[in-house]
Amino acid sequence: MFKSPWFVFIGLSSLLAIVFFVFPINLFDGVIEYKKELQQATFETPLSLSYFIGLGYDDADMVGVEDFYLTLKGKVMAVIFIVGFPGLLGYRTSLRKK
Repeated sequence: MFKSPWFVFIGLSSLLAIVFFVFPINLFDGVIEYKKELQQATFETPLSLSYFIGLGYDDADMVGVEDFYLTLKGKVMAVIFIVGFPGLLGYRTSLRKK
């Protein structure tokens, strides 16, 4: 059962997705846009995927934040971590079976 490439891929993808979406690990490149009255500022900073489902930050941290999002590099990193590495390990498992 543990030697099935699909089991390795789905299991590891699920585990990594849960870790990145539940724990506030600031790893992915993103942008935070602040707006306060007439002033507006944009900062590039590492973000966690947990911020996008409402976990990992306090409401006090979000004062003045208009928007936050991942850059293209951050999105690519998320796909590589959640799909790419498990895919490589699943492929490696299938090669080991042969």
